[in-house]
Amino acid sequence: MEPKNNTEISEFLLLGFSEKPELQSLIFGLFLSMYLITVIGNLLIILATISDSHLHTPMYFFLSNLSFVDVCFTSSTIPKMLVNIQTQSKVITYAGCITQMNFFNLFVMLDNFLLTVMAYDRYVAICHPLHYMVIMNPWLCGNLVLASWTMGILYFLLQSFMALRLSFCTHVEIPHFFCELNQVIHLACSDTFLHYLVMYLVLVLLVGGPLTGILYSYYKIVSSIRAISSAQGKYKAFSNCASHLSVVSLFYCTGLGVYFSNAATHSSHSSAAASVMYTVVTPMLNPFIYSLRNKDTKRALRRLFGRKL
Repeated sequence: MEPKNNTEISEFLLLGFSEKPELQSLIFGLFLSMYLITVIGNLLIILATISDSHLHTPMYFFLSNLSFVDVCFTSSTIPKMLVNIQTQSKVITYAGCITQMNFFNLFVMLDNFLLTVMAYDRYVAICHPLHYMVIMNPWLCGNLVLASWTMGILYFLLQSFMALRLSFCTHVEIPHFFCELNQVIHLACSDTFLHYLVMYLVLVLLVGGPLTGILYSYYKIVSSIRAISSAQGKYKAFSNCASHLSVVSLFYCTGLGVYFSNAATHSSHSSAAASVMYTVVTPMLNPFIYSLRNKDTKRALRRLFGRKL
């Protein structure tokens, strides 16, 4: 069957969190603050990594890529919501909605793949410390990031193709603050069996696979740490992966928690509120987790600010 798009509408309505006028200023200020913190925090991580030669290592190379993706991740949803609140409009065009949905999914997958790559990096650092620089050479690091982007773009193209096959009725209110995949498919008038099938296969293969790799990496890491005789050695080994473990736990627990709670409750407004955890809060906290728990990052940031002053 040829791809087709029988869309009869030109725009969607994003209902957001609340329709009460008195809450709009509060929501605007809160999300603007979180967005600015996210962008500034992640850009500082990138600048610190670039400017400090001590951070020119595989771990910080992956971290700077993660920070860049997190900025794009948040920017795919929050600015449009802020504009809608400011203009007192709920409208997003059909093209804008499909574009936002696909780019949001792209950056979610990139986060997913980069966290897996970073788990492998920590596995090599802890389990094979003497061969770390040989294994994690610039060629391999570059190709791991390239593979992450390639997989993300292929997923982006697949979702774009599937989205263009959907046709919609005239009632297109999305009870969310952005065009979330499941909500958009739910609004379609056409047969959505194939779309849900693809969505669940992606969840199993492209999320379950990397998550399994992360869990296996940490299983090997914990086994190696337990074999270390000195308490100081155990603490040093654990501190090397504590920041990444915190970010992984935050990302997957909030993301999967939102997904399964949506499937269980079908409450649209609670879904939008819960989605804030992994769409806004997690990218915002990542720079703090890495900078507060990492002496090298704090030292690089002090040098960066000292140089500017």
